[in-house]
Formats: sequence, structure tokens, C-alpha cells
Amino acid sequence: DIKLAVFDMDSTLIQCEVIDELAARAGVGEQVATITERAMRGELEFSQSFSERLGLLRNLDASTAVEIAKSLPYTDGARELMTTLRARGVRTVIISGGFSLFADHVATELGMDEYFANTLEVVDGLLTGVAIPPIVNAEYKEAKLREIADSMGIALSHTLAVGDGANDLKMLNAAGIGVAFRAKPVVRAQARYQISTVGLDGALYFLGNRSS
Repeated sequence: DIKLAVFDMDSTLIQCEVIDELAARAGVGEQVATITERAMRGELEFSQSFSERLGLLRNLDASTAVEIAKSLPYTDGARELMTTLRARGVRTVIISGGFSLFADHVATELGMDEYFANTLEVVDGLLTGVAIPPIVNAEYKEAKLREIADSMGIALSHTLAVGDGANDLKMLNAAGIGVAFRAKPVVRAQARYQISTVGLDGALYFLGNRSS
């Protein structure tokens, strides 16, 4: 039985990459989207690409992030999946290389238990272009999954992880059931399970809901 389910946020629980949305408002959308795409395909080391992209957001008004958070497009099946997992007593957690302001909003909206994400540094109401450590990268995601499972006293075989990017692979491969969701080719090639055409609630299929 699955007792713990962890999720990436961007392009998994929501149908966008929040850093790209912020960049569009800052007038550097194209530059940042190109770097994001390369990072998610595994062509760039995540931490390096993350710092580069963040630097381009320097001096963006922090209130812009709040506006974007209020109108995030949720992935089809996300609400249904969380409702079902909650009913089964599964602990649901976001572990995201995105930002805590958005993760807080998404976790609340979907009724999830907790979240771990990057914190944007804000000074005088403006983004500084820096995230406050620790940075949530591939190693952090895997370590956090292990840490939560350990704190619950459960084996990793009782965990589900879902994500789409190269920085999710270590977490997906550590989980009992690791699902690549509408993922980049490098991720699909290495993940044991995948969902490409149906909604996020398709993950229930791997938990034994064969009719889903």
C-alpha cells in the first residue's frame, strides 16, 4: 500500500513553469524559457541553469508572483487524484524546484499536506534574483523523499513519486512507484512508469485502480 505520495509542481500539478511566467512579466520570457527547456531535458545542470534564470528576474515586483499564483492552470486530474489519495489516508507532499509562494498556494488549493520548494529573496518588495538556500535540486528531492518516508517509519516501497523533468529522476527512481508524467524524453527513457496521454489521476492505475 502507498502511504506517501510526492509530486513535482511545475508541469506536473500545474500546467506551466512558474519561472517562465515570472520571466514573461519581467520581459525576459524567451531567454528564460529556452534555459528552462534545456534544463528539463537534462542538457544543463539544474543548479547552474536555475541561478542563471533567477538572475534575469532581478528587480521584478514581488506582487507579480502573488498575481500569477492566483491564476495558475491546474493539470487535469490533479484535484481528483488528491481527493482519492486523501480518502485513502496517503500523505501528499510537493517537492519542487519552483518557488514556495506558488507551492503554498497549490498545496492549499489541492488540499495537500505540505510542500518543500525554493524561497525567493525579496528586498523592498522586489525580487533580488537570488533564492535562499538550500536549493531544491535533484539530490534534494531524492533526499527529502527518503527523509519523509523515514520520519513516517515506512519503506520506500510504500511511496509514489510523480514528476516530468530531469531533476525529478533521482526522486522517481528512489520511490516504490516512480511515474514520469508527460515527461521529457530523457525522463521517459529512465523512469519505470509513465503517463503520457491521460490526466494526473491516471497515476491511480499504478496503485491498483485498474479501471482508472
